Amino acid sequence: MMYKKIGIAVTVVLIFAVLAYMFIGRAMWSNNINITGESKEIFVPGSASFEDVVKILNDSSILNNEATFRTAASLMRYNKEKVPAGRYEIVKNWTNQQLISKLRSGNQDAQNVVINNIRTLYDLAGKAARYFETDSIGFLTYLKNPTISSEMGYSQDDFLTMFIPNTYEMFWTTTPEKFVPRMKKEHDTFWTAERENKIKQNNLDKKQAYIVASIVEKESNYDPERPTIAGVYLNRLKAGEKLQADPTVVFSTGDFSIQRVLYSHLETDSPYNTYKYTGLPPGPICMPSIASLEAVINAENHEYMFFCAKADNSGIHVFAKDYSSHLKNAEAFANWLNSLNIK
Repeated sequence: MMYKKIGIAVTVVLIFAVLAYMFIGRAMWSNNINITGESKEIFVPGSASFEDVVKILNDSSILNNEATFRTAASLMRYNKEKVPAGRYEIVKNWTNQQLISKLRSGNQDAQNVVINNIRTLYDLAGKAARYFETDSIGFLTYLKNPTISSEMGYSQDDFLTMFIPNTYEMFWTTTPEKFVPRMKKEHDTFWTAERENKIKQNNLDKKQAYIVASIVEKESNYDPERPTIAGVYLNRLKAGEKLQADPTVVFSTGDFSIQRVLYSHLETDSPYNTYKYTGLPPGPICMPSIASLEAVINAENHEYMFFCAKADNSGIHVFAKDYSSHLKNAEAFANWLNSLNIK
């Protein structure tokens, strides 16, 4: 009788053990991810707790069963008040164990950060905020701190010349304090000895080359003629003449909707107005593309001193060596604009 009771007790224990194993097995190793595509990203803020993560997962409709996720999290000691922050890519058919291992490790996934099409540090702060946890105010406060730019070897006017346009891999949790040194490293990588030697032949340093490139960027969208335009501005600099670049006038007014620069615009009193002041403006008027930077680095050696947009819709320019030829080109273009009623 006693052996029979023992046998029953052992059987009951085994049944409970099997059931517990099955429950734990389901909680740990069965697929619990509800994703239609191959993966889905979530963002876990720096201040997040385990309960915040559960909410994020539910709000993103990622979990099939919250209860099994909570059980697995408890078994894996992930259910804490503070959890690792980051951007995480959740993969289809993952188990709770795989999901929790990823979140618990803090092994977040990098993202492509595209830095381009920027006019000012304000724009840069706004674009950075699209990719990182820190908001635009946080980035702008850091970028506009003169101590930071000074430590990097720049003024507030030319600080943008440190930022090379490209696509970079960075983490979502990258702070302004990490972003700026990273961009300085990318700047130093871009400016190879060969590139620096080329601009030195035209009496430019890296900041000046960037500023010229920013003007070239706004003068033309047609890459093949950009080295020619760069050559015009270098010729003017060498001759000690004013650059008289329309894009600098637009920048100095702050009205970027201007389609046609008028004589009234030329009177804008700003160090960025190259119709009023000789030499380069104190800083770039935009972040130039790599194509414009390369155009200045490999500027065409010619005798052109002027250029003007063609009197058509091509966006291409015509070049002139003397002022009288330039006036004819300019008159043809002005007449074409008038015919389109562009004032």
